[in-house]
Amino acid sequence: MPLNPAFIGRSYPPSRPYQVGRDKIREFASAVGDDNPAYHDVEVAWSLGHPDLIAPPTFPVIMTMKAMAVAMFDPDLGLDYSRVVHGEQKFVYSRPVYAGDSLVVTASIDNIRSVAGNDLITTRADVLTEGGEHVVTSYSVIVSRDTATPGQEG
Repeated sequence: MPLNPAFIGRSYPPSRPYQVGRDKIREFASAVGDDNPAYHDVEVAWSLGHPDLIAPPTFPVIMTMKAMAVAMFDPDLGLDYSRVVHGEQKFVYSRPVYAGDSLVVTASIDNIRSVAGNDLITTRADVLTEGGEHVVTSYSVIVSRDTATPGQEG
């Protein structure tokens, strides 16, 4: 079943605040095999001018995936998650994520298009502090395999 194009431009309410903790940063860094000392040792982070531990660049995926699930599992979108593969991901930062941050995510669907029989859904997740400071925006493309309507590609 093709994805519902009426979802293009739809934004979802901000997520509940996510409390970034030192242990969460350390666990994530260890899970991705990154031993950068600024992700593990507060003294090192401070010596580099950071207010606390700095999170690895892909850390926001923890928050953004959860926020995007609201859209992805909306039955009116028509996404069959068993047909999904991850197409691409990028992060555009205003500043690093730090331990102690309390972050909220606003998720949006930027585009839905058909290519080679597949539907591609482009999402955006804006991550801000509870005070409204922009931290990072995550862009991703999800591929829904073999779901495009023939003749609707472009």
